[in-house]
Amino acid sequence: MAQHDKVSILPEPVQMNIGTGTFTFKNNLKIGVSNKSLLPAAKYLQSILQSSVSSKVLVGKGDINLQLDKCLNKEGAYQLNVRTKSIDAKAADYAGIISAISSIRQLLPAEIEQSMKGHQKSISIPVVKINDQPHYAWRGLMLDASRHFWNTKEVKKVLDMMTLYKLNKFHWHLTDDQGWRIEIKKYPLLTQKGAWRNFNANDRACMQQAAREENTDCLIQEDKLKIADKDTIYGGFYTQNDIKEIVKYASQRGIEVIPEIDMPGHFLAAIGQYPDVACKGLIGWGKIFSSPICPGKDSTMEFCKNIYKEVFALFPSKFVHLGGDEVDKGNWKKCADCQNRIKKEGLASEEELQAWFVRNMEQFFKDNGKKLIGWDEVVGDGLSKDATIMWWRSWEAKAVPNAIAQGKDVIISPNTGFYFDYQQDKNSLKQIIEFQPTAKVPNVEQQNQILGVQANVWTEYIPSMKRLEYMIMPRMIALSQLAWADTQNNIDITKFMDALVPQIKRLDKMNVNYRTPDLLGFYNINAFVDEANLCISCSLPNADIRYTTDSTTPTKLSTKYTGNLKVTETTHFKLRSFRPDGTGCEVVNTTFIKEPFALPDTQATPQEKGLKAIWYDFKGNKCADIDSAPKKGEYTVESVAIPTEVKGNIGLLLKGYIQIPEDGIYTFSLISDDGSILALDGKVAIENDGPHAPREMITQKALKKGLHPIDVRYFDSNGGMLEMYLINKDGNKIPLPKEWLKH
Repeated sequence: MAQHDKVSILPEPVQMNIGTGTFTFKNNLKIGVSNKSLLPAAKYLQSILQSSVSSKVLVGKGDINLQLDKCLNKEGAYQLNVRTKSIDAKAADYAGIISAISSIRQLLPAEIEQSMKGHQKSISIPVVKINDQPHYAWRGLMLDASRHFWNTKEVKKVLDMMTLYKLNKFHWHLTDDQGWRIEIKKYPLLTQKGAWRNFNANDRACMQQAAREENTDCLIQEDKLKIADKDTIYGGFYTQNDIKEIVKYASQRGIEVIPEIDMPGHFLAAIGQYPDVACKGLIGWGKIFSSPICPGKDSTMEFCKNIYKEVFALFPSKFVHLGGDEVDKGNWKKCADCQNRIKKEGLASEEELQAWFVRNMEQFFKDNGKKLIGWDEVVGDGLSKDATIMWWRSWEAKAVPNAIAQGKDVIISPNTGFYFDYQQDKNSLKQIIEFQPTAKVPNVEQQNQILGVQANVWTEYIPSMKRLEYMIMPRMIALSQLAWADTQNNIDITKFMDALVPQIKRLDKMNVNYRTPDLLGFYNINAFVDEANLCISCSLPNADIRYTTDSTTPTKLSTKYTGNLKVTETTHFKLRSFRPDGTGCEVVNTTFIKEPFALPDTQATPQEKGLKAIWYDFKGNKCADIDSAPKKGEYTVESVAIPTEVKGNIGLLLKGYIQIPEDGIYTFSLISDDGSILALDGKVAIENDGPHAPREMITQKALKKGLHPIDVRYFDSNGGMLEMYLINKDGNKIPLPKEWLKH
């Protein structure tokens, strides 16, 4: 693939043979279709080419021919045959034709993404023959429109990017506590009032980030603001005509739109306008999550079903997402209506009340010709085999096997790696590319119940389209590779990064604010005794890298990195790469510390192997407070990790010594979700504190041979992750040798 810049297609085709010669696109090009059902696809191809050549669409033979072929019986399969005089695209179905068009688009020079009219240069693509088909039928992206709102133009741009990379399921999160985004004619207040709110903590955090990073992409967008009662409020919503427009636009591009109206929790935007649907006198936020609807009232059930009746009419998809996640049931324990419902239906608890609600709604969905999708919290709610489970809680390892055992289909969408609102780092693309969706389903026959994979974009901290693009690109391309390719024969990360470079050039022409590939060659903390070198590498050729050493944010006018920098004193660098249009990526901090070798503790006399782990019932969000919580247990561990016995609220202290075999500079990696702190020789070496998604930090220490005290603090409220590695001289991560750990 990397042989020729023009022949770079992602996701990588199953089979591609490059011939000799080219097909040249000329004015008055004819795009022929085998039958009228393909006319929308032909017009889509015409729109791609319109900046370069004139064309017309016809039923019959043309210079480019789009044909349905019953011999290709795999959903989404296609064949593309580019000759010097014609192009033939055959597919099993409409979606396959769209995928063939996406491959044609990627074969074209990136310049076609901008107007080429008036240019004398002709455009062509190489002679090539492709046989291709997707591994998974479900290749999805979820966009949260509740926390921050996306107008129809912005949604269409997301759909365009999905089409280019052969993603075919658009999961649209239309309602939540922060805003109701879809017009429901029976309940007009949902959008008249529920679509608007005052600035909240998330908005303020975005504005603070914009100021801190000098990044206008994090500012609240003015076109989403209006004045009401002399106050500025934020919001927006989709009329039913807007919804129809988006569904039609997506359908032309082979994308199915799946709506989500989240209930019984995440419903405050509706409850605020129609309080009778909540438990009496109990509106607002619960202990952890927002207060849900009241399933004890028949009127509430009618309210929910009336909403869905209008939703069903707007979306042709057989799938509709109910949500069903993160429901605080505290109010239900106090509510007479809920308790009466529990008694009347013979339920044993509030948990069973939620299960009753979800089952009731599933039957309503089925009566209206729809199939329910729910987040994995509903896996134990007694749903039929027709229901689909969307697994998101990576720490709930049994959710997928349980759903499979019940005969249900599953969509793989774990928060670890597949939540594109999570912070990105050098491991983000690798984590997606190397993920095994069927790892939790060893039975080969049952693997057919894995419909596919999906990434989710929650937008609490994504207030602008530029920021959204930055968070999803190029992770979306990695997702497409995983979803399309045979999972047993995936492209490796090095090959993927090579194939990504031409795609980055295309994104430049499309004015997509992607995140540039990571700057490599250094760690968060770099230790040296005499002198060191800052040697930066980037997989993007000719990357524009700027830096400062005075704690200011690098700009396009800052010093340009041109090669190795010798460091002789402790220095803090701020590094930033810039796209060709001058847009800067996030600032990368790296510190070079000049220090003598740390001396070992010669008085230490550890008696046992491993580290001592103390578990606390900790519910806070700072590592320093862990040991103020009640102690729950003590264990001996062979590595820096969460003991298998530890569940629920976790505060961990791991203590002991690390046996350093010889004098040297040692490199340690600490990964945690949520907060962690590593101390060596009584000094903080890594501070990865506070609530956050999985995040890796790497430090170096100059250590003398002998025993050095090690102290690790970690907390998480839902069983996240804690891992520590040694990075060897070849740059490879290896587990800390067990024989090094003592207490």
